[in-house]
Amino acid sequence: MRYPRPLRKGGTIGFLAPSFGCATEPYRSLFLHAQDIWKEKGYQLLLGPNCYASEGVGISSLPEKCGAEVMELFLSDADCLISCGGGELMCEILPYVDFQRLAREEPKWFMGYSDNTNLTYLLATLADTASVYGPCAAAFGMEPWHKALSDAFGILTGEQKVVDSYGRWEKESLKDEEHPFVPYNLTEKLNLHCYIGGCPAGIQPVIFHGRLLGGCMDCLVNLLGTRFDHTIEFTERYKEDGIIWFLEACDLNVFSIRRAMWQMEEAGWFQHVKGFLIGRPANGEPMMGLDADSAILEIAARKGVPVVTGVDLGHLPPAMPLVTGSIGTVTVNGEGNTMKIEMDYHG
Repeated sequence: MRYPRPLRKGGTIGFLAPSFGCATEPYRSLFLHAQDIWKEKGYQLLLGPNCYASEGVGISSLPEKCGAEVMELFLSDADCLISCGGGELMCEILPYVDFQRLAREEPKWFMGYSDNTNLTYLLATLADTASVYGPCAAAFGMEPWHKALSDAFGILTGEQKVVDSYGRWEKESLKDEEHPFVPYNLTEKLNLHCYIGGCPAGIQPVIFHGRLLGGCMDCLVNLLGTRFDHTIEFTERYKEDGIIWFLEACDLNVFSIRRAMWQMEEAGWFQHVKGFLIGRPANGEPMMGLDADSAILEIAARKGVPVVTGVDLGHLPPAMPLVTGSIGTVTVNGEGNTMKIEMDYHG
């Protein structure tokens, strides 16, 4: 696994829009404000041609233009790259991204989440290059930064390799066109559930290790079975480490999540699993007697490994930034209200 060099003091941050750009409010104002913040910190900025574009369907521009922007920014002098936002059809840019070339070039950090799974996941599985499953560029326009944003930036600068849960999360955002910079509306208390073999893990701390791999399930099952799916080769290559799958869902309801888990299991993705980290689903309301935890546990419980649900991960912020491809050590306390993830960059 290749780990990029840290973002240096006064270095250049590159921005690209392989999914949505920052073309509408409040994202445009947030992105502009974020740029001011980074400039005040002394960083140089390099904006790709699609950062403010809105000429695509579900993404910023035509797929071939988005693919070209990805290659341009990865081959640029930027020290690291941050995606402008998520979206819907980033998968359509993949035929225009040369992963073989990216595997030969000097690696650089790429950060984004949601639809950006199409890049964070494939950088690891196709190019053996670590990336950050973390916030997109517009989020950094928040005042003040939540610790999740400081954590993410600390990973990019190399100052941080450990993240802790945040205690409270946002169910309903207060951000709108009139109030673009407001912080997270942290009304909900973190409520982790830890299971082993489908049963509650009890009051003892749970600790497990493995290589971090995952992202947004909506995107992952879309990639499954395509020519871009080299997951089995990746998990076999790192089977001595085993895999900690981190998974979250956006549009999928609880039955779609259960079907996605079944599909990944039947494809052999979970063969060397050491544990599951499951983020709060954005659309996880119970349906017909099935709740979000049960949707996961039908498959995950059979593996006999730790399964942690309600994790600070995904579309209901804040989210812990995770280095895809790194060796993770997860510690969950016995009371289910704190967790820590340490990330090592070796092998």
